[in-house]
Amino acid sequence: MTSPGLTTVDLAHAGNEASDLVHVDNEALLDAHGWDLGFWTVLDEGSVEDSIAVLGHARGAAPDSGWEIYPLPAVAGEEKGRTEDAEAVARYDGWIYVVGSHYGSKAGPLQAKRGFIARFDEQSIDRRVPEAELPIEIRRNQFRLHRLINDALDASRVVAITPGDSVRTRFIARTIERGTQRSKTWADRLTERDVPINIEGAAFRPNGNLLLALRFPTTAEGEPILVELSGVPAMFEAEETWPTVEHVWELHGVSPPGALVGFRALTHSGDDTYDAIIGSIDATDKGSVLLEDHPEGALEHCSHWRFTLPAEHRDTGAPAEMIRDFPGLRNVEGLAVEDGQTFYVTDEDHRIQLRFG
Repeated sequence: MTSPGLTTVDLAHAGNEASDLVHVDNEALLDAHGWDLGFWTVLDEGSVEDSIAVLGHARGAAPDSGWEIYPLPAVAGEEKGRTEDAEAVARYDGWIYVVGSHYGSKAGPLQAKRGFIARFDEQSIDRRVPEAELPIEIRRNQFRLHRLINDALDASRVVAITPGDSVRTRFIARTIERGTQRSKTWADRLTERDVPINIEGAAFRPNGNLLLALRFPTTAEGEPILVELSGVPAMFEAEETWPTVEHVWELHGVSPPGALVGFRALTHSGDDTYDAIIGSIDATDKGSVLLEDHPEGALEHCSHWRFTLPAEHRDTGAPAEMIRDFPGLRNVEGLAVEDGQTFYVTDEDHRIQLRFG
């Protein structure tokens, strides 16, 4: 499927899923590949050290040709193989941060391996990516972030949707049961009143706080939710240091009547302005418990919106403007705004595509 006014390029890679885009800000890396433009992304649902990739465009090539994609050989040390399901990438102070979904399979339960934030030093790469084994720092949080976000939602003026009984049973009760049976230290970080958290996008604010874009939960009215964290870089500088939730935001006027929509991607596009992909809360025809309880969450295709956060934290909402609609397209997984063009990555029809214009 093509999108009106957009160029579409197929990217040759064995995987069929790409999540998020963040532009490459490292001239040595671009020069080593002979690229004039590049983006970081994450692929598939393996360990984070096996999921990071970079795609780039050959200098001097036509816009619709000369695109390449390479995995980044990352070294995770003791954390090798202990993470899963990287979903979002964001840049801050020379580092590329990668955020796990903090979710589970579509039928539950939640999985501790998906609860992590990792980072690598982009500026340390001075050669072609396939030749650059790069240390990656990983912080697994063992449901600490789940607890922080649930407590923040309870305290916020943003009213989150109440999950259906099947969602609570499959994602929350069964996770608690599994943790208790296996004597996991994280078992008491969940309560039966919790909602499952599914993170799909992330972007740093100019003040250094990290915005987490949730696919679920939505608000009770079906609008998307953002959670703002402070202290994320400090996690990597001192042991047992964890972020703080500073604010919960919601987008206004994004959800059509009777539908639920969540974030699919988020990018910082200047000052305190952000671009986002909004779409359904889960994929159809894949055994989603979310959609069994909330079928209205399957109604919407993807669309691109832009919003600016209010200056005062006493506000909770941000009005959004639609930039582009994608009728019939449900798997727009990332976007980046670069030199007046918007780039999108999709995994429609079991292939990775880059669309831009």
